[in-house]
Amino acid sequence: MSDKYRPHLDTSMPVEGRVERLLEVMTLREKTNQLISVAPWALVNPDGSAPTNLQATLDMSPGHVSNFGIDDPTELVQLVELMQRRVVEGTRLGIPLLIHAEALNGFLAGRHMVFPTGIGLAATWSPDLVQDMADIIRQQMRRAGFRQALAPVMDVALDPRWGRVHETYGEDPYLSGAMSVAYTHGLQGADLRDGVIATAKHFLAYGLAEGGVNLSGAETGSRRLRDVFAFPFEAAIQMAGLGSVMNAYADVDRVPVGASREVLTDLLRGTLGFDGFVSSDYGTLEQLVHRQRAARTPAEAGRLAIEAGLDTEFPTPFGFGDTLAEEVERGAVEIAFVDAAVRRVLAAKFKVGLFENPYPAERIEVTDVADEGRELSEELARRSVVLVKNDGLLPLAKDGLRVAVIGPHADAVELQFPTYTYPAFREMMVKMSSGALGNMVGADPGMAHWNDSLLPAVGAAEYVRETLNASSLVEAVTRYSAETVSAPGSTLTTDLSAEQFDQAVETAKAADVVVLALGGASLWFNGERTEGEGSDSADIALPAAQQRLADAVAATGTPLAVVLVQGRAYTLPDSVLGADAILVSTYAGPFGPSAVADVLFGQVNPSGKLPYSVPRHTGQIPVYHHKVAGTGHRNPLPPGVQNLYLDMDAGPLFPFGHGLSFTEFALTHARSDTQVDMHGSATVQALVTNTGDRSGATTVQLYLRVNTAGVTRPAQQLGGFVRLDLAAGESRMVTFTVHAEQLAFTNLTHDFAIEPSKVDWFLGFDSDNARAEGAFEVEGTTRLLTSADRVFFAEVRLDEASTPLTPAGDVR
Repeated sequence: MSDKYRPHLDTSMPVEGRVERLLEVMTLREKTNQLISVAPWALVNPDGSAPTNLQATLDMSPGHVSNFGIDDPTELVQLVELMQRRVVEGTRLGIPLLIHAEALNGFLAGRHMVFPTGIGLAATWSPDLVQDMADIIRQQMRRAGFRQALAPVMDVALDPRWGRVHETYGEDPYLSGAMSVAYTHGLQGADLRDGVIATAKHFLAYGLAEGGVNLSGAETGSRRLRDVFAFPFEAAIQMAGLGSVMNAYADVDRVPVGASREVLTDLLRGTLGFDGFVSSDYGTLEQLVHRQRAARTPAEAGRLAIEAGLDTEFPTPFGFGDTLAEEVERGAVEIAFVDAAVRRVLAAKFKVGLFENPYPAERIEVTDVADEGRELSEELARRSVVLVKNDGLLPLAKDGLRVAVIGPHADAVELQFPTYTYPAFREMMVKMSSGALGNMVGADPGMAHWNDSLLPAVGAAEYVRETLNASSLVEAVTRYSAETVSAPGSTLTTDLSAEQFDQAVETAKAADVVVLALGGASLWFNGERTEGEGSDSADIALPAAQQRLADAVAATGTPLAVVLVQGRAYTLPDSVLGADAILVSTYAGPFGPSAVADVLFGQVNPSGKLPYSVPRHTGQIPVYHHKVAGTGHRNPLPPGVQNLYLDMDAGPLFPFGHGLSFTEFALTHARSDTQVDMHGSATVQALVTNTGDRSGATTVQLYLRVNTAGVTRPAQQLGGFVRLDLAAGESRMVTFTVHAEQLAFTNLTHDFAIEPSKVDWFLGFDSDNARAEGAFEVEGTTRLLTSADRVFFAEVRLDEASTPLTPAGDVR
């Protein structure tokens, strides 16, 4: 078709007009197939030749290509260009493909940098660096021809039994929201024509899976849905122009989200103001039929989904495409639903510049790609390390020590790469192609030839060492210690032989200090693991084999530092709790172990803060900090009772926001405004001082308790935070400005409103230790807000220390 019949290519027209010009010349099947994705091997063979069924695929004119990754960036670019050219030049209208990829903590493609997983990013409390990371991912994806990222994960994760906690930013909606907005800004850029579409996962309440079991329904009310679980999504929509949202697999109020107009249209679009397109999580429509039994046939699943507001179907067609077209033709589905979805998909393609330049860069320099983001990944890994206990053992002396590195994480470099990183993805794909697997949601059995050709068989540890220069903890410790010895003692979940166990214990006895490296692993449906997608736990205790090892090593009496490599909270035995020092690390990619060693030996002063609460026992779950007043550990003690449980304290072992340093910090001279009207703001201010003898960084945290009438509110909620570096003896004045609009909530009549209230506040370095307290009043008549009226985050200002206006500790 000549350009005169393609008015949608006129770049002087607004996006809406271009969409309408294209939509009016599309056939029904071109519309319904614009909503589906196909596997890459449907368009190109690994050697670049045409697949046998290529013409059938082109006749469909699909709109999307599903996630894939290969080892060689140069080959990746060549294959992406072939896919696009075949569709642009070989279909009637030449509508470019929107090719998507996972990008949780790095572009999921070979030889591209891996950053710490989501929970590790959250532990840095550094949204500025998360934005920098996403900006690097943006550049890499655009260069390779990918214009949509299936990230970030905005789920608020309240249950550590759920295996996907590590993908999230933790338990707090405010912290999750700050990270989500930063990631979205970085990925989409200042102008989406130079950006990559961010896809927020998983709308909605997916982190509330019943029983902690993946895919399970979320049993909760509408107020909590809006005020807690929707918060990160809404912030990204309103503050960063979020381009896409992915549905959760779960049910909300007994209706699968993929079939819920109440969630995907009324709440997401009507209430939260979302104007992008909704991406189907892989296999959503199949699950409506086969798992949730909410539809009897693919056609019925497609009808329910399109009418609910699901705009696409990934990774391959089941209920959309030709099946959906047939439903329209027989009068079961109104064409208006299809047109609405197609408009949203086409608008995204126009906004991201696909019609002007659908192709990847002409070439990629592999060496340059491998180095991109290296320094940032190292810094994020260092900031993600959390020191939760130190009885004076750390930092270790750099000379003269014989250090024993014991445990399953002592020399397991591959375990730093969890699900949704390329090394873990690669391992899964290789095993699936060999027939070892086949149970991943949405997996396509036709991938074997593609994977065999493009993913040579190589072990995970060898792969990450060769492509990312990854090293293990024992190797990292060797850089500092006079002598380093090592023994595993156990695997993650099983005992080794008695001889190997005894060797580990004897190695510990003979050392000056023991670094006991314990924890978990996240893998995709294969291998020894304790976390990951479809890898949930009824008991979150550290595995028994590791407990036995810890007991024996602790009994030697050798000074003991425990390193916990984990993506979620584990409950810990006395032998670990009694250690001289405990560090919590995460799946931090190639520089995770070196970051831990840097902290152990004092090269880096730890600054990480926990993005989740650590319970004392599985029976406490959930134990998150923002419980409503009068619930769980936020209950007052009855008269004469010392603990809410008969057998233990109901509070967390380590609270949300906890993290120590090798120096000390003080908060003094705190003050706040005393009142604010419905359109105003209140300031909360304090002087932060490094009172120790070395430089360090900390995160000042503001917590609020909004006392309104009729609805039980959180006993406390994070209302602001700032990470700051201070030299020894240095002070800075921190000022939080809390706008009235930040205090809105879903009230007794289900209006979203600011109401007259007393707002109690405290400042501290974690969620359970108030260093300064005060209150202010919100005055006036109730004010209703739309989503666009909201203020999501407190403003923060840092000033040089000056003479305070009020005496230390005085709050007015």
